[in-house]
Amino acid sequence: MDVDTRDGTSTTSGCPLSYPFNRPSAIELPPVYTDLRADTPVAEVTLPSGDRGYVVSRYDDAKLVLADPRFSRAAMAADGAPRLTPVPMPPNSLFSTDPPEHTRLRKLVTGEFTRRRITALEPRIQEMTDELLDTMAANGGPVDLNPALAFPLPVGVICELLGVPFEDREKFREWSNAIVSLTSHTPEQMIEQRMQMAGYLYELIGRRADEPGEDLLSALIQAHQDRGALDEGELIVMAMTLLVAGHETTVSMIGACVLTLLRHPEILAEVVENPGRVDAMLDELLRVNPIGDGGPLRITLEDVEIAGTVIPKGSAVLAAVCSANRDEKIFDRPDEFVPGREHNPHLAFGHGIHHCLGASLARSELRITIESLFRRFPTLRLAAPVEELRMKSGMLVHGLERLPVTW
Repeated sequence: MDVDTRDGTSTTSGCPLSYPFNRPSAIELPPVYTDLRADTPVAEVTLPSGDRGYVVSRYDDAKLVLADPRFSRAAMAADGAPRLTPVPMPPNSLFSTDPPEHTRLRKLVTGEFTRRRITALEPRIQEMTDELLDTMAANGGPVDLNPALAFPLPVGVICELLGVPFEDREKFREWSNAIVSLTSHTPEQMIEQRMQMAGYLYELIGRRADEPGEDLLSALIQAHQDRGALDEGELIVMAMTLLVAGHETTVSMIGACVLTLLRHPEILAEVVENPGRVDAMLDELLRVNPIGDGGPLRITLEDVEIAGTVIPKGSAVLAAVCSANRDEKIFDRPDEFVPGREHNPHLAFGHGIHHCLGASLARSELRITIESLFRRFPTLRLAAPVEELRMKSGMLVHGLERLPVTW
């Protein structure tokens, strides 16, 4: 069956679509998802690595893939397994393990990201946000919101949590861009950047072992030394994972949420009048602003049938969360931004055992940043036509290249 992708291409069962799909603009999802949900809910695709895989586009099916143990993250590390990125993920990370290894690793850090711990951290997040907004006000507009606020805030927070020097943040940006690359870096560049980051963390762990602090990295080092709860390789990969995942997605989400509000002046006026309304809008902002199409892939451990299609054992499968969050059977007016939406079971933070560990932290950072930004700059507006905005290309995590604003 032909599927009109509405971007100038088509596919048949013998000619898979190329994944990731093209976006018409920075504010639109690939329109092919609408066609796939209607006609081909399990679509065979060609991944950036050249391997074949399957994209699952409907909500209920995506939720199944995210939670069903027949879809494995750990199997990504097997020799010859299909992969999404040019360089496979480390096999001993939170992103690439199944129980019981995943349970053991996650248990080591879960306590640092509870709602109670994050609530206690919020005054510091507010302080850091205010400092960045002070600098924006002093410098005047127009300004690119990404380097002015969206990047330094979540980077500063995760650095403080981990005990990593904030002054090294530009290194983190370069390393993170390579680690979440699909096609923007060569395999050699990705390996080199990953090795540089691992070397940096190895040296930092050595210093922190001699002079421990009241931070998560010191706690992980103690778990390694005293209890053998994780080995040295797992310690380095854990630090790398938390550092990258702890800021990369939130950076992109801040920009996307601010842009959404700037494009809806009536709703923005309500936020300016009462910034506290942002909290009630967060779930809808998260639903309509996916920061990735499908996230890390999974490998089928056996033949699995979904929506009448049998996915063979050993296949790569992507749960298209961005499409699931626009499923017409789950969400009324799915393509509209509806802040008062009552039924909103979005999958922005995933589902199942790999549900985002830092969801509470991300929510707090988003709420505090957006509230504070429009409280401080009630006349904030775009400093460039929305048509000129561009998404980063070739990346696992979507985000605006720049977000010029003025006031």
